[in-house]
Amino acid sequence: MSGGDRQQFYVYGNAVRQAEVQPQRRRQVRPAAPKRVSRQVMRNRNRAMSISPAYAVFLVAAAICAVFLCVMYLRLQADVVSRSENITALQEQLAELTEANDTAYNAAADSLNLEEVKDKAMNEMGMVYESQGTVIEYDSPSGSYVKQYDNIPEDGVLAKSRDVSE
Repeated sequence: MSGGDRQQFYVYGNAVRQAEVQPQRRRQVRPAAPKRVSRQVMRNRNRAMSISPAYAVFLVAAAICAVFLCVMYLRLQADVVSRSENITALQEQLAELTEANDTAYNAAADSLNLEEVKDKAMNEMGMVYESQGTVIEYDSPSGSYVKQYDNIPEDGVLAKSRDVSE
């Protein structure tokens, strides 16, 4: 048998054998040798990586402002919640007082007897019931109360309130 005959073989059966898949070998990637970097490039990289004092002061000021704003926001939120709770408590108190006031008013209105008041005023205090002609009505010059310093004229109209066109 020659060297070429060995590579040929005879397949028995009706199915062709599948060739086995051999795992591929990974090539080891070796890191490339670091390139020599010039001094100027190194200085520029170091400058870019460092923070200047002015930039550091700016960052600190910005951080302080952010913290201050957050604290103020939290205080305002707490104040809103506190006031809301206070309003709710005051509304409950108002409802209770309104109910107590309505109850007291109804009790007072139920206990008041106008006939009894009239009788007590006339008999015990000497008041008299109005009779025909004892009440004089007059037009008030203003919409509010009037202090009487003198007798009211019989026509019931004060001198200052008379119409000039008469």
